[in-house]
Amino acid sequence: MTIAEIQDNAKTKMSKTKDVLRSDLMAIRAGRANPQLLDRITVDYYGSQTPLKSVANISAPEPRVLQINPFEARLVKEISRAIQASDLGLTPSNDGKVIRLMLPELTEERRKDLTKLVRKTSEESKVAIRSIRRDAVDQVKKLKKNGEITEDDQKKAEEQIQKLTDANIKDIDKITADKEKEIMEVR
Repeated sequence: MTIAEIQDNAKTKMSKTKDVLRSDLMAIRAGRANPQLLDRITVDYYGSQTPLKSVANISAPEPRVLQINPFEARLVKEISRAIQASDLGLTPSNDGKVIRLMLPELTEERRKDLTKLVRKTSEESKVAIRSIRRDAVDQVKKLKKNGEITEDDQKKAEEQIQKLTDANIKDIDKITADKEKEIMEVR
């Protein structure tokens, strides 16, 4: 493996880590209805757990309402049960064909709790980024030990990996700050 391959591999892994963070943060409610809030919900569909978005259309017709249109009418009860069993704390209402979720106004205390959750998730992503950096640096050191690269090449590669790490951690900080601002914003 070459230095360029090690760096590309680290860059790809760090990018995926940021994508996972964005995905996780989208599932955290920020006061307005967002269909991605239901991404983690699974429904019993013919004996197997299937993601909700695979068995229904989810939309946000109003800022504080999520509407779920199941592809099959028999799924209304299953979807309602799955939402009630989830950790979202929402109570679904349905008319037999469509399920509606009313999102209550977030209290100041709940906003602060959500902000703590965002910071925790962000810190986990930073730890993952640092772990990727450590692995890449170890691979570069192995190349040096095997005599495949010079000491100067090793130092340059380690500096570039550190710059990549710093840039990704800065991106994570920005993503986190944006989400915190979104949560604390009172409408």
